[in-house]
Amino acid sequence: MANLQNVEPEALRQMIRNKEVTGHTSGMAKGYIQANVVILPSKYAYDFLKFCFKNPKTCPLLDVSEVGEVNFSKYGKNADITTEVGDYRVYENGELIETPSDIKHRFNDDMVSFLIGCSFTFEHALLEAGIPLRHLEEGHNVPMYITNIPAEPAGRFDGNITVSMRPMTMKDAIRATEITTHFKNVHGTPIHIGDPSAIGIKDLNQTDFGEAVHIKENEVPVFWGCGVTPQSVALDAKPELIITHAPGHIFITDVKDSELSD
Repeated sequence: MANLQNVEPEALRQMIRNKEVTGHTSGMAKGYIQANVVILPSKYAYDFLKFCFKNPKTCPLLDVSEVGEVNFSKYGKNADITTEVGDYRVYENGELIETPSDIKHRFNDDMVSFLIGCSFTFEHALLEAGIPLRHLEEGHNVPMYITNIPAEPAGRFDGNITVSMRPMTMKDAIRATEITTHFKNVHGTPIHIGDPSAIGIKDLNQTDFGEAVHIKENEVPVFWGCGVTPQSVALDAKPELIITHAPGHIFITDVKDSELSD
């Protein structure tokens, strides 16, 4: 994965489209923003827009497509959202019914696509500060958990938020909090540090998405808001159709993270 750190976004998206890259995107596209994806029929777009506005820590909205368009005005002018995510999740009435590698057969001219900031964006800054990231060390996706923390509801979108977790020493957790203060549009600072049961997580080895990581004796779990939240909320909202990225398979944008880190 390290050799994909310096691949330009458009070239990397083409590799994803051509199935040359199929894994999770953590550690890729150094210096560029990664974004979670939600695609909905237009009749749900306003409620989901409100949901993002009310829940900026878990759903920090970056861009919204025009109805029926597959690209984005700023974050992917030449992109194709139907083919440039490595793995998708298709839900009908709250049920996961398909996990395709492209969604051309599902997309139509009534769809609206949303890009939501992803914590993978600030991982490069953490690494450059010397803060190790266990899921990268172990070579797999970041662990994610559905919490007991309710999101602010909007229209039919209601449910509990999802978090991603990275174990680190308390000293590194403090430094990570300082660093991610500058990345408000990609989840910003942690929402919880320490006891997972305080946010409704019974067992860190039992993830809802991603894969569990080893936590060393001198480390604490550090939890950030996660853009997978719309997937868990979709189970409760039950729109007739919602398409998302698969957890960890994130859309690579054309915008540098330096535009956010101020």
